[in-house]
Amino acid sequence: MTRLAVALTLTLLAWPAGAARLVFEGEAVEGGLLIGRTEVGAQVHVDGTRVRVSPQGAFLVGFHRKEPDPVVVAVRFRDGAKTSRRFKVKRREYVVQRIDGLPPRKVSPTAEDLKRIRRENALARKARVRDDARTDFLAGFSWPAVGPISGVYGSQRILNGEPRRPHYGVDIAVPTGTPVRAPAAGVVTFAYPDMFFSGGTLILDHGHQLSSTFLHLSRLVAREGQRVERGEVIAEVGATGRVTGAHLDWRINWKNKRLDPALLVGPMPLAQQ
Repeated sequence: MTRLAVALTLTLLAWPAGAARLVFEGEAVEGGLLIGRTEVGAQVHVDGTRVRVSPQGAFLVGFHRKEPDPVVVAVRFRDGAKTSRRFKVKRREYVVQRIDGLPPRKVSPTAEDLKRIRRENALARKARVRDDARTDFLAGFSWPAVGPISGVYGSQRILNGEPRRPHYGVDIAVPTGTPVRAPAAGVVTFAYPDMFFSGGTLILDHGHQLSSTFLHLSRLVAREGQRVERGEVIAEVGATGRVTGAHLDWRINWKNKRLDPALLVGPMPLAQQ
């Protein structure tokens, strides 16, 4: 369990009389995630959009790459009182990553390919719209696979010499067939064996519209609708989709914001790198 999860669990166990009515765990940083806690029955809005609050008062606030300042969290309590917090998002520096040797069609898709890509992207977006009351994220996250990190969140991608969108995941360079384990408990909302760009793809929903996505899989073990626990094998690493070699690309989404998985788990275990 991460320090963030431990701290939040302890605060959820005891809410002393006279305590602050709004507290946060985590850091307001690009790619980061805050877990907020407020009084039972309160309503919370993030930049004007209402977000889910658990029966125990827990809610989420995520920050995208290049998130505009400030991010405003407004709370209305059951007694009618109001409060708010304004977060100035800490900026990060991002590396440039050059990847050559990709099949030209995977860098510049045909018109027919683009139709397929739009269709597949719509299916994945639909899976991420799900907004369950489950709070599986409160128990913390662990690495879904252990190995060298070959790609980091936010890096600017240059593919076959052409600048492309930033990379929004963490790449773990491990061989085809390596088990992929659920980093946190959740429900599988999407399992697609062969997407154009991401190949074998699986989405695991952790509640409150926070989800993990696993790309380039060679085999899907878990199925749509299945509940899995942290550490359970859900897939196997592969080299499917737009890749130059086997690796796991792990991504985190909160609503329409792309977060940095590495900020939820801490350093990769050194002993097994």
